[in-house]
Amino acid sequence: MNTRTRVLTGTALAVALGAGAFGAVSASASPASTTAQAAAVAGKKDGPSGKDFTTTTHLTVDAATRAAQAVLKAAAAENQKVTVAVVDRNGNTIVTLRGDGAGPQSYESAQRKAYTAVSWNAPTSVLAGRLAQAPNLKDIPGTLFLGGGTPVQANGAPVAGIGVAGAPSGDLDEKFAKAGVDALGK
Repeated sequence: MNTRTRVLTGTALAVALGAGAFGAVSASASPASTTAQAAAVAGKKDGPSGKDFTTTTHLTVDAATRAAQAVLKAAAAENQKVTVAVVDRNGNTIVTLRGDGAGPQSYESAQRKAYTAVSWNAPTSVLAGRLAQAPNLKDIPGTLFLGGGTPVQANGAPVAGIGVAGAPSGDLDEKFAKAGVDALGK
């Protein structure tokens, strides 16, 4: 090995050992000092105060299922084959029920309508009308601006969305979605 190679190898080894020793010292901070630091940051010995947290309202799985079943019942009463999806405030699916004979496209459409309704706290039929003023809305991932989605509200705030797809018109889909919302008030 020439001198230059030995110097570079030695320097790299020294840097690696130094970094390892520094990491070992950093990693060995005592739990007591970590707890004291956390309390100092929070400004209290007991931890964060109540003002650092918020309370939200969510649908239970039972309530979401009850709403979805009400949608399927309303659709069956009119001989319609639909899929219904209920999503939470964050757009996460709580329950999806595909009615007997519902088309394969209805599954994703129902979820996207529910997501769209809860995202804007408005029925998707109303939101579809807004596309004339803001056509780029339709480019937002996961959304579908067709009638059939409606928000579920608690104290005027959206807590869930119900989306229905598969009927011959968005008006019918939305009518069935509203039946799901109505089932929650009972």
